[in-house]
Amino acid sequence: MAPDGRPLADFGTRLLAYLIDSAILGAAGMLLFLPVIAWLVIDRFPDPVAMSDPYAPGVSFSDGAFGDFFVTLLLVEAGFFVFLLAAYYVYYVEMMFRTGQTLGKKLIKVKVVPFEPGATLTRGMAAKRYLVEFVGGLFVPFLSYLDGLWQLWDKPYQQTLHDKAARTVVIKVAP
Repeated sequence: MAPDGRPLADFGTRLLAYLIDSAILGAAGMLLFLPVIAWLVIDRFPDPVAMSDPYAPGVSFSDGAFGDFFVTLLLVEAGFFVFLLAAYYVYYVEMMFRTGQTLGKKLIKVKVVPFEPGATLTRGMAAKRYLVEFVGGLFVPFLSYLDGLWQLWDKPYQQTLHDKAARTVVIKVAP
């Protein structure tokens, strides 16, 4: 039970909500960046057949065509990375701040609430959750796994590390 007496969400329920949210964001990212990657490969990738004939006029391996392609590819990937960080922020922080739920949490009927009974969820709490869960997970190896699994042995409130940082718990919502 949460400090205010409401039932806590279990590990499987939270994992399913996370997987749904990841699928939604992954699909959105694919829809946005698949055309860019397709254009990059179709339009910018050097012709390997022309490059393999040393007597054919045009591009050769020494012209740096592959290097130009890979630099462009790295720039596209960096843009995609920055876009995803911003999209995850908007999705997780702003949705969480407004309702305490993302789309996955709404479908599974769980909600993030402050640890202190009667308090309201703030944007700062939602941002702390995001920073520990996603940004921290980018820079610290295996932090994402440790963070998610932490709730299995955390007693009595089944909090993850990002819950502890933000002082929140995840509860079941009545149907």
